[in-house]
Amino acid sequence: MADALMIGFGGLGLLVILIALRMPIAYSMILVGGIGVTILNGPAIFMSQLKTLAYGQFSIYDLSVVPMFVLMGNIATKAGLSRDLFRAANAWLGWLPGGTAISAIAACAGFGSVCGSSLATASTMGQVALPELFRYRYSGALATGTLAAGGVLGILIPPSVVLVIYAVIVEANIVTMFMAALVPGLIAVILFILTILVYVTVNPAAGPKRAPIDRAEFISASVSVLPVLCVFALVIGGIYFGFFNPTPAAAIGVFLVWAYGTVHGGIRWPQLRDALLQTASSTGMIYLILLGAEMLKIFMSRGGVPQAVAEWMAHSGLAPITVLAILLAALIVLGCLMDSLSMILLAIPFFWPVLVEINGGDYVDAATAGFGMTTEDLKVWFGILALIVVELGLITPPVGMNVFVISAMAKNVPMRETFIGVMPFFCAELVRVVILVAFPAITLWLPTLLRS
Repeated sequence: MADALMIGFGGLGLLVILIALRMPIAYSMILVGGIGVTILNGPAIFMSQLKTLAYGQFSIYDLSVVPMFVLMGNIATKAGLSRDLFRAANAWLGWLPGGTAISAIAACAGFGSVCGSSLATASTMGQVALPELFRYRYSGALATGTLAAGGVLGILIPPSVVLVIYAVIVEANIVTMFMAALVPGLIAVILFILTILVYVTVNPAAGPKRAPIDRAEFISASVSVLPVLCVFALVIGGIYFGFFNPTPAAAIGVFLVWAYGTVHGGIRWPQLRDALLQTASSTGMIYLILLGAEMLKIFMSRGGVPQAVAEWMAHSGLAPITVLAILLAALIVLGCLMDSLSMILLAIPFFWPVLVEINGGDYVDAATAGFGMTTEDLKVWFGILALIVVELGLITPPVGMNVFVISAMAKNVPMRETFIGVMPFFCAELVRVVILVAFPAITLWLPTLLRS
């Protein structure tokens, strides 16, 4: 057992080295998992896994929602939904101090509701909103920081591909996870808007007010966004109220977004073909990472690494909330170094057994649990917290991926200035984490309400 444990920790070290050498995360996990299982159990077991593991992993019905949501996001990008969202948000909110930046946050939240990807939300909204922010003479720090931070809303506001993957890993209900994500997502939007208002109150020149628009423009912008609101209401509302499961809901969303794009004039066969090809490429990458994560999980489980870490944490004498804080801090660091999906797939198989052990086991009663909640509620609460700190990694120096995306678009703004501009939003996110850790009922309120 001790030898297997040493091999397991040696595999973790090798994985870190491969990632540091820029080997793709999927290949790194497949290589380490394959070598580890071969050493522990022999090549015959490894070859047997290769024969059945891919089919067993990819035939999970819940995963069929992934390509649907990815396709919906790609078609939405081609259809120009981001432009209509920003136009409407700017019509409604642009009169406020820092109103155009606030409009960008609102539009990011709206686009995230049909996209589900932080990087896609940041890059798409950057193309639409950056020119407007610079046209109204917003400071480079506020303009780029707002869009880098607004992009992170795409990972949590339903539907979210990463949330689906998390639910599959810990065997949580996808609908419940979507319900739980809505209120924390809205809290993020509110905190970001308050951050901008404080920012421009302290430094009024950074975010000047926009001149009022005429009534005709206001009505036109408001009408143009109605299809987006209808898509969100049908897809997410239908899931929440039990009219259909996530996969049929995603298929309906794809059809509605495609129909809107076709009527609106943005989608023709070349654009649809590009969206399909991008979806195939993204889905293939996601599934390959899933396969690598499963192989790595098998190796680590046979080496006893998650069990050893969970047992050590359980007997460390640390309070459950301290253990949670350590794990969340580790997720922030990992989020700086790799994309959100890879990080969730790599970290959750290690972290989740630790929390289960600290909480008191798989079938613990809430009254005697370490966190004061059942395992099912812990899955939901920790999942939302995990995704939020993944968001933090996307805007944290030195490798905040959203910051790199926006900086590549705003070539006249130094990256250092973008990191400075994103720091107030980083602080707002920390406030949200503290609120949700202190009051778990905020996360669990909507699932409990709709279940009752």
